[in-house]
Amino acid sequence: MKTKDELPACPVATAVSLIGGKWKLLILRNLKERPWRFNELMRDLDGISQKVLTDSLRQMIDDGLAYRKDYRQLPPKVEYGLTPLGREMLPIIDALADFGTYYQSILAP
Repeated sequence: MKTKDELPACPVATAVSLIGGKWKLLILRNLKERPWRFNELMRDLDGISQKVLTDSLRQMIDDGLAYRKDYRQLPPKVEYGLTPLGREMLPIIDALADFGTYYQSILAP
């Protein structure tokens, strides 16, 4: 996790720094439902590269939003999920989804 000195002074900027970018929001959206395996996320997030997914998950783990569980078995099994801190971000994801649904509804067909 970052120290307070490394974070922006503005709370909104702090939140955006944690979930900024297209992919972290979509990863959070998926992890909201259940833990996911890496390849499941790759298949579901159309257009994401392996490098970007790896980097995004590592950043989210470093920031305390996600966890990585290695089952230490053969064949290898690793899952990613939300930490309690990551679950605190879910109202933000829900609000974005609600606004997106509303915006889509007011557009002409």
